[in-house]
Amino acid sequence: MAKVEIYTKAFCPYCTRAKQLLTAKGADFEEYDITMGGPKRAEMLERAPGRTTVPQIFIDGQHIGGSDDLAALDRKGGLDPLLAA
Repeated sequence: MAKVEIYTKAFCPYCTRAKQLLTAKGADFEEYDITMGGPKRAEMLERAPGRTTVPQIFIDGQHIGGSDDLAALDRKGGLDPLLAA
């Protein structure tokens, strides 16, 4: 299965929705909580230039975007092949 990384913040409904979709797909993911900022937030900003909101999702190093982007990718049938890689 693909390596999935998701940057999140506490009490973020979009983060919850994205994690629920990934879980429903059977995907394991590594979650980075950036609620308090720190080096992981700086890392996210570097990996996803111009994106300051959460969640930010990466599959095998490819930037997918946020929760809406992930859901749109799933609707188009593009998520399952990425996760299966």
